[in-house]
Amino acid sequence: MHSWTRLALLLFNLVMCAAQAGQFVQPNNLYPKVKLMTSHGDIIVELDRSRAPLSVNNFLSYVKKKSYDNTLFHRLEPEFVLQGGGYDANYKPVEEQKPVFNESGNGMKNQLGTIAMARLNDPHSATSQFFFNLQDNPHLDPGRNWGYAVFGYIVEGNEVIEKIRAVATDTSAELGWPNVPVEKVLLKTAIVLPEQ
Repeated sequence: MHSWTRLALLLFNLVMCAAQAGQFVQPNNLYPKVKLMTSHGDIIVELDRSRAPLSVNNFLSYVKKKSYDNTLFHRLEPEFVLQGGGYDANYKPVEEQKPVFNESGNGMKNQLGTIAMARLNDPHSATSQFFFNLQDNPHLDPGRNWGYAVFGYIVEGNEVIEKIRAVATDTSAELGWPNVPVEKVLLKTAIVLPEQ
């Protein structure tokens, strides 16, 4: 088998495994919108399937399964990121699907107002967790190393992000981590908005 054939087969299998249920959510819409209803107000994100199809379909899979309902934004660094999607209101981990291939080389930058996939040191370890960039974070973009895959933008609710940024943080007794909001910041539900 030619090496290019093996590569094509590998990429096809990768896409099929990673797409999951999200591929069936508005499959012909390159820019689906999701409303995140938080304890501080609503945030609407427009996702970019044209540049980050695996990340978008992964995120939509969790939305469709209602995995994000009653979860916490468990990390807040006001001059860096707001991270969620990993724990419910009782600090129990969200059930994770298979990790998604890192799409950080898609041309989208970790700039103020973008949403990106959170991950571990392994570049292809992103599952349910995501973060909002609270400032331009060029050090999260790819260079000599893999970056963090941006897959959409905030289109409504910047004032909600500003409210959340003002919440006090401390080290969490439950998680043992710093930068956890003292007052719980809940993601009550996430819904896909109808196509326009």
